[in-house]
Formats: sequence, C-alpha cells, structure tokens
Amino acid sequence: MPSPADRTVLAVRGLKKSFPGVQAVAGVDLDVSAGECFGLLGPNGAGKTTTIEICEGLNTADEGEVEILGLLWKRDEAALRERLGIQLQETQLADKLTVLETLELFRSFFRQGPAAAEVMRLVALEDKQTARVRTLSGGQKQRLALACALVGDPELLFLDEPTTGLDPQARRQLWDLIDEFKRAGRTIVLTTHYMEEAERLCERVAIMDHGRVIARGTPRELIASIGVEHVIEWSTEGTALDLAAISRLPGVRDVRMGNGAALMQVTHLHEAVPALLAELDRQGLALTELRTRSATLEDVFVALTGRHSRDD
Repeated sequence: MPSPADRTVLAVRGLKKSFPGVQAVAGVDLDVSAGECFGLLGPNGAGKTTTIEICEGLNTADEGEVEILGLLWKRDEAALRERLGIQLQETQLADKLTVLETLELFRSFFRQGPAAAEVMRLVALEDKQTARVRTLSGGQKQRLALACALVGDPELLFLDEPTTGLDPQARRQLWDLIDEFKRAGRTIVLTTHYMEEAERLCERVAIMDHGRVIARGTPRELIASIGVEHVIEWSTEGTALDLAAISRLPGVRDVRMGNGAALMQVTHLHEAVPALLAELDRQGLALTELRTRSATLEDVFVALTGRHSRDD
C-alpha cells in the first residue's frame, strides 16, 4: 500500500563510493517524499546508477547512510525486500519462460501483492501471456521488467534508466504506465539521462555530475534558476562567426556552438531575435536555419556544466 503523503520514504546522507581509479559517488544527500516521482538526472558516468544500486541494497557504500521507509539495509534487509520494487537498467529474464510464467515466478518471491495476471493486464501484456520472453520486442521486455517490479505491490519503486534504448512510441507507452502508478499514490525514484523524460514525469529532480548533486528542485524551479526563458538555435553559411559580439546582444545569457549550430540562451525572445538578425547581417552572414523554444532542464545542465546530458 502507498505510504502516507507526509512521510520521507528515502533519506540519503553523505553517500560515497569509490572504484579503482574513480570516485563514483562523492558525498550525495537526497530526500524523497511519499507519493512523488523523484528524478536522479545526469549523463552516463555521473554516479546515478551507483547511487541507486546502493539505495536498492545491490551495492554497499564506503561512507554514508541510506534509510528507506524508516529501515536500514544492514538491519532490515528482509523487510525491505518485501516493500520495494526494482527495475534494473538491464534486466535479464529467462528467455524460455512465457510472460505469465515469468510474472508468476516473481510473484512467488513476495508474501503479498496482486496476481500475476492482474499485473500483466496493468502493463498491457495480456495478449502476450503465452509468448516466450525471447520473442518480445524491446518495449515489451521493458514493460515486463516493470511488471516484475510491481508484483509485490511495492511502497517504493526504483526505475533505473527504464526507457534507454526504446523507440519514441515505446518510451511514451512506458511514460503513461509510470503516470498511472503515480496516480495510484506510489513513490518512484527514477534515474535517466533524458532531461525531457524528467520534466514529463518528475515532481522534483536532482542533477548529478561527477558523483555529486549539482542542483535540485522542481523542474520549473531549476529552469527559473538559470534566468533563461527561451533558447534560440541557428545556423549560418560560412564559419567566421563572431560569438563574442553576439554574446553582448540585449538579453543574451549564454551563446555557444554545438553540433554544427549556434545555441543562444536569452531572457526576452522579442528583443533577442531582431538583435541577432541585425548582428548576423552586420557580420555578412546568411542565416540558413532558425528555431526557438522554451528553456528546458537540458539547458539547466548545459548552464551548470558546459556540456549536454548525453555527452560522454
């Protein structure tokens, strides 16, 4: 059953973890409240998976403490296993079992929870109940992995990069399922390097980079914190672009090159676009492409780190 809404269900304090030659987690503090979807964001290698594996009891910390539902792994492992649902970044299921057999197997690990057939309907796999796992598509396997995490009726659900490798349609199907679990009052901790996914699903997020939390808050708060309302992306003929002159235009907070285009963060679109066009004309450059959009969490990450969340 879901926890009361005023409870902190996950508290992480001073978490550190090192591997040979690298400190994966460098002093992380987190608080997750009951009934929210909390996002742990960042690029590959930021320390997200190591952090969540420690929270899941799959890894041990060098320093720090993790308290879940008022319990500790070193003291309450059996009780915690009954109350958590875990979807790993890569879930290896038995290829020769059917969908229904897989769910019945996982359901047998818990004392209570919905029937396997009920969970199968929840993730829209009832028409695949007799299909063997090896025949499922990538999206269907992800939905099955999510179903396996739900058969114990968990109070806290960990989802580690649940949509990585999925096509856009399968990703949105999984988003709809997560929305449904949120409406049922479940608490979810989600790791992702897709910033748009976090904006779509999460009430609050923490952005990690190099093993540390570099920002936290609601998506709206984090976007507002960089003082940018809009982003302008454009391309020109030729390469002799004077970025320094463009950076001095009214309302420009940042301008940089990336993937063959220029990207400019601005406060007032109606001032910045005419000023940009005039400056490009002054530099003798012909505009070949121009796009505008509202600022996103991806822009927060760029502002904080100088690189994109999916950069290696």
